[in-house]
Amino acid sequence: MNVVIIDYGAGNIKSIQFALKRLGVDALLSSDVNIIKAADKVIFPGVGEASSAMKKLKESGLDTIIPKLQQPVLGICLGMQLMCNYSEEGKTEGLGIFNTDVKQFNNTVKVPQMGWNTISNLKSSLFDTIIDNDFMYMVHSYYAEPCDEMIATTNYQLDYASALQKDNFYGVQFHPEKSSKAGEQLLKNFLGL
Repeated sequence: MNVVIIDYGAGNIKSIQFALKRLGVDALLSSDVNIIKAADKVIFPGVGEASSAMKKLKESGLDTIIPKLQQPVLGICLGMQLMCNYSEEGKTEGLGIFNTDVKQFNNTVKVPQMGWNTISNLKSSLFDTIIDNDFMYMVHSYYAEPCDEMIATTNYQLDYASALQKDNFYGVQFHPEKSSKAGEQLLKNFLGL
C-alpha cells in the first residue's frame, strides 16, 4: 500500500511514520504533487500555528491540490483544522473541505488542552472496534465547532468536533499516533478504507 504523509514543514512526522511502521506500512514523506496524487492513502499532519502552516501550503500549491484529492485523506490535529473553513488562529482562511470554523478555547480552561480525553458519539467506519468514551491524546488550543460532518465529539469546556468526515476526507483533532491501542486501531481502520 502506497501511503504518503504530506510534508509542508508543519508536523510531527516521525511519530506518525513510526506508528504506521508498527502496522507494517512504510509511509513516504513528500511535498511532490504527483506523488501525493498517486498515493492510495494520504495523511495530512500538522503541529504549529494555522496562518504560517497555511502560508506554507500556498507557497507549495498544496492548498489547491489537497481539496481535489480522490483517495482517503486523514487530517490530524492542525491538519484537520486547516481542512475547515476558517480558523481564529491568525485569522486564517482554511481549505473549506469541512463546513465549520475553528475557535479558540476561552480562558476558563487550561490552554492548550494537553493529555488524554474521551471521544464519544462515534459515527464512522474510521472508529470500527473503538468504543464510545475511549481515550485519545490531545494537544490543542483551538477546536472545530460542531457541524453536520462531525463523526466524534469531545468535551473540554464545551462539546466540540473531535473528528470530521466528508466524502473521502477525514479529520481528527487528537493524535492517533500517540493514542495507544485506540489510536493504532484508528490508523489501521484508515488504512483499510
